[in-house]
Amino acid sequence: MTALFLAVDGGNSKTDLVLGTGTGAVLAFIRGPGSSPHNLGVPGSLRLIDELVTDARSTAGLPAGTRIDQISVYLAGADLPVEVERLHAAVSGTDWARSCEVDNDTFALTRAGTSMPDAIAVVCGAGINCVGRTADGRSARFPSLGDISGDWGGGHHLAQLALWHAARGEDGRGRPTALSGAVALHFGRPTVDSVSSGLHLGEIPPERVSELSPVLFAVAAAGDEVASGVVARQVQEIMALHRVAADRLGLRDAPHAVVLGGGVLRARHPQLHEPTIAGIRAYAPRAEVKVVTDPPVVGAALLALDALGATPGVENVLREALRRAPDAVLSRAS
Repeated sequence: MTALFLAVDGGNSKTDLVLGTGTGAVLAFIRGPGSSPHNLGVPGSLRLIDELVTDARSTAGLPAGTRIDQISVYLAGADLPVEVERLHAAVSGTDWARSCEVDNDTFALTRAGTSMPDAIAVVCGAGINCVGRTADGRSARFPSLGDISGDWGGGHHLAQLALWHAARGEDGRGRPTALSGAVALHFGRPTVDSVSSGLHLGEIPPERVSELSPVLFAVAAAGDEVASGVVARQVQEIMALHRVAADRLGLRDAPHAVVLGGGVLRARHPQLHEPTIAGIRAYAPRAEVKVVTDPPVVGAALLALDALGATPGVENVLREALRRAPDAVLSRAS
């Protein structure tokens, strides 16, 4: 019988799970809510994934409890080595598969973007993170715990900075900036002060602040110096993450892939995209830089196939299968 694999990409807002064969065929593609252990705890994360595994087996027409050969689980929130170890032990204790691998979801994104064995990925989405790997099994990673681990940037942080600069630009504590008018207009308020008051009083849901990241880039593109300065700072942070990872792995002067992912980088804002690409290439001239377009679950599935020893041609089969996955094999769990 053809080998079977399960691949999981679990984030803060959603979890994608693929059940497929060692030949690259996709038997089920299931989407459920977020499964990050930072939000649910390890037991809660495993309970959710178990529900998705059950749905996948059912969708694929497999008997309940069918033992899978390989499961590869990549989760947001698996940041520290001790967290990865705990998750690996927990997944190993399930009856999902004969063999398992568990790690941070940025490794799945890396594989989604490249098949090169030496690679570095920088993710700038809601937050920011970076990982690197080499053919000989070494890796470079960052804690990615926010301010307490020195992180800077990502969509949520950029949105907060847009509001911060808008408020200070309006009341005179900071430099005048078009962000002030843009932020007020975005929320349909006459001033940024009324936006701040609305957030404080609960009239504006706090999660709406994250909407300001695109506003920041739009104002920067129009030539505003304050907004442009924030974007330039984000460029420097992305370049710094790549530089440190490349130096740790000895890749600066070697051919390697640089995979850029996350919503902020996928948007290809010219003031962010172009100097980021140029800066990485200036530091590491032999780097191949790519903005990944396939979802990270593709990388998780490819890593599962790698673990099964699949032949190189299977990669293209799997990628095509997931790009054209029919609605019939897509189930949404709640």
